Amino acid sequence: MRVGFDMDGVLADFSLAFYTIETHVFGPAAVRRAVRPEEEGDNPPSTPDGASGEPGSLIESRRRRDAVWKLIRSTPDFWTLLKPTQQGAVRRIRDLSLQHRWEVFFITQRPKTEGETVQRQTQRWLIAQGFDMPSVLVINGSRGAAAGALGLDYHVDDSALNCLDVIADARAKPMLIVPADDAVTARKARALGIGVVHSIGECLDILDQISAGRQQPVVLQKLAAMVGWK
Repeated sequence: MRVGFDMDGVLADFSLAFYTIETHVFGPAAVRRAVRPEEEGDNPPSTPDGASGEPGSLIESRRRRDAVWKLIRSTPDFWTLLKPTQQGAVRRIRDLSLQHRWEVFFITQRPKTEGETVQRQTQRWLIAQGFDMPSVLVINGSRGAAAGALGLDYHVDDSALNCLDVIADARAKPMLIVPADDAVTARKARALGIGVVHSIGECLDILDQISAGRQQPVVLQKLAAMVGWK
């Protein structure tokens, strides 16, 4: 079985790092939702229009975001400094890959920072978290195209758009990590044929069961219905 894992929001807690930097620079009152690395260059979340420089205005929001990204890019080996979304998850992926003979790929669109390449920073982080010899792909294009080229069976992500790319361009079944309190996103994802879980731990439970039950069609059908795959 060939499995792809997104990095930020799935295994590494980039949002916490972004929030910490933004709070340190601008103070708690100015903090907004952290922007994923994959969204770098996109428009920030909608905010009330206001005069240039006013808190809450589109311009002010963009200025804060750009300032945080400037600090991130100037921090040597920034991608090695992130905390995991769940302690032990990376080591568990390694253990399951050995147990079930998975071929695992870690896929990211992280931008460059000072220090080593994004690939080597990501590899060092994964090794420190317990996965020896990680295969890391740093891509600029479609997540679906990457999943298709790698021949993935499953891909785990926290971006619904990435999951739709996978459905469009690959045979892999996407699994979207959605916060437990976000019922709207979960419902919409399932309607599109995207599997939904609420944590990386739950995701690994499902993949473990899939691997253990690959010769049992009834088990696989029940698991597919549980997460929402069509």
